[in-house]
Amino acid sequence: RSSRERSRAMSAPRLAATACTALRFSGAGGAGAPVLRPLVRRATAVTAAQQASAWPSAGSRAMCSAAGSETPGSEASVPPKSKEDKLPSPEAEHVLSGADLSQASAPPKSKEDPRVYRPMTETVRTFLNPAHFFALLRSHGTTFFTGVPDSLLKDACAFITDHAPPGSHIIAANEGTALAAGAGHYLATRNIACVYMQNSGLGNTVNPLLSLCSDKVYSIPVLLMIGWRGEPGKKDEPQHLLQGRLTPSLLDQMNVPYEILPDYAEGAFAVLEKAYAYMRTEKAPFALLVKKQTFEKYSLKDDMGTFSGPDMLHREEVLERIISVFPTEPLITTTGFTSREIFELRAHKGQSHEQDFLTVGSMGHCSSIALGIAISKPQLSVLCIDGDGAAIMHMGALVTAGQAGLKNFKHVLINNAVHDSVGGQPTGGGNVDFTAIAKACGYRAAERASKVGDISAALQRLKETDGPYFLEIQVLPGARADLGRPTSTTHQNKDAFMAMLSRF
Repeated sequence: RSSRERSRAMSAPRLAATACTALRFSGAGGAGAPVLRPLVRRATAVTAAQQASAWPSAGSRAMCSAAGSETPGSEASVPPKSKEDKLPSPEAEHVLSGADLSQASAPPKSKEDPRVYRPMTETVRTFLNPAHFFALLRSHGTTFFTGVPDSLLKDACAFITDHAPPGSHIIAANEGTALAAGAGHYLATRNIACVYMQNSGLGNTVNPLLSLCSDKVYSIPVLLMIGWRGEPGKKDEPQHLLQGRLTPSLLDQMNVPYEILPDYAEGAFAVLEKAYAYMRTEKAPFALLVKKQTFEKYSLKDDMGTFSGPDMLHREEVLERIISVFPTEPLITTTGFTSREIFELRAHKGQSHEQDFLTVGSMGHCSSIALGIAISKPQLSVLCIDGDGAAIMHMGALVTAGQAGLKNFKHVLINNAVHDSVGGQPTGGGNVDFTAIAKACGYRAAERASKVGDISAALQRLKETDGPYFLEIQVLPGARADLGRPTSTTHQNKDAFMAMLSRF
């Protein structure tokens, strides 16, 4: 039969599964998209009609699951009714009713009651398969991906990292440079790039969004995939709650239309149809807001050049050595796991938290905060504890710190070569000579340590030598599974830290 006749003969779930599979293996140019998109559209419509009249068979539900429409394993969550679960038989009802019903004529007996309860599919959690989402983007001609990883996007980002062809995926220094790279890709190819980020990174994109990609300036379409941390109604950290509440209005103010990315294949298909239609017509950016647990789980297959060795430490072990060498000096710690580990180390040792400023947000700005304190408190040695991803995000701060030439400014960079707290994607820090950069920026001294036997001596030299002094410590990736969060509020942390500084 012709392909049209074969497609009409398919059940809707089977058609959806076939189309999604074809999309997954479609070429980079998305040559099959004109055929595949109508197939998915028809499957979606037919499926809706079927569900309005009757619950699909077990085989159909399995096909829907294969197409990414249900949670993996959800088929098993709706077991068939056992004999004990059937409605009461006429005899049982007669016995329970008593003598008043004894004269009533009983209905004919049947061997099996065909009536069953409809499964409550509305309670089944759905997830979007990263492979299907990746294939849908490619079917629209998107073959270039760039951005800064986010915990809500980690499954999709991990899939892109593992499956994007060489040269088609760049983990950027910050969200603004990612957007600029996506714009450059469009200028060279006329194809729309996908730029991913956490919503806290929107601030880094304001300039290129308004002065480069806007339809009032160069009119360059880019698909923004934004992890919606601090989504209203969801528990999150203070630095995310405000950002989450303001994210939609920030996009509105920058004239960037957006849609929430659905967590099932047909919904994602429809939203992407709308997004690409807008971008191709208006030649302007469009944003997808991604809620918590939208994507199905996917883990990176490659360690992407992380450090390893029997004589290396984890970050928390290095932090323990730092607070032993610098027991009373002000510490300004970077975002992510570093600040959380410092807080728990202090609590475990029964030490005060007053000398620690925990930079729970503001990625990349830790060294600049420390520099401002060092300028204002020249009698104190001020220690910045930075991370590789954060330092790379705003590496220009090294120039500022180096040129300031402050003797009391000490800069420790703990380098594990990954964005540890948002999924473990590589930062590129494993291939960066940070000490050479620090020296070139004007730091008086810079050194590197990675072996357990060298770290304590390097920290002692950091303490005894005038700054600006830069120490890179290379560590193993990862953190404790039971790592908690600070139990004090951000305001309490700030007030205690300021009270400590006021004594000097």
